[in-house]
Amino acid sequence: MSEMASGGSHELDDIDRALINALQGDFPLARRPFAEVGARLGLGEGEVLARLRRMLDERVLTRFGPMFQVERIGGAFCLAAMRVPEADFECVAAKVNGFSEVAHNYRREHALNMWFVLATERREAIADCAARIETATGLPVFLFPKEREYFVEMKLKA
Repeated sequence: MSEMASGGSHELDDIDRALINALQGDFPLARRPFAEVGARLGLGEGEVLARLRRMLDERVLTRFGPMFQVERIGGAFCLAAMRVPEADFECVAAKVNGFSEVAHNYRREHALNMWFVLATERREAIADCAARIETATGLPVFLFPKEREYFVEMKLKA
């Protein structure tokens, strides 16, 4: 449900840590889920929401939300990579990140030095999005579609 940003400068207190840990699984499906999470931690709903908002605003957390199996509703995810000249990396990254279909864009020490995930509402839209990125950047996009699925429950202890 949440992703921790790297290199954040905010110091987490014990309550922040407990909250991050509590939000990484078994999120209550209830009318007021943040009140339920707060009750487990001895916090009010308002404090839970304020702390979560602050950690998102300060980029301690980069995202908070559900993870969906988009293929079950007709969509698609695809890992993609590009070979970007170092001098152009920041400019190309800004262009790539400007596409709403792009998530998780990372620099890698590899011949293919930019890796990101494409997420689309329709399977056939992956190739279209890759083509639009190629047009915008002038560089080829290499697609690595999922061949099989694995369940890896990753929880990062704060």
